[in-house]
Amino acid sequence: MAFDYFYGPQAEQFAFYRIPKVLFTDGRFGNISTDAKTLYGILLDRMNLSAANGWLDQAGRVY
Repeated sequence: MAFDYFYGPQAEQFAFYRIPKVLFTDGRFGNISTDAKTLYGILLDRMNLSAANGWLDQAGRVY
């Protein structure tokens, strides 16, 4: 079996956002819209980029 490599923009076809499962399984978050939960996943992704770039305040919080 031969697998081909992904090149350039092809690698982005499998990119995804991580959304914490607890937002869907815990009743405390039942009143939050699916759009808001999706937005949280997008913002969480951006926060990881900020952390990778070392964007921390003096208390060590990512911004």
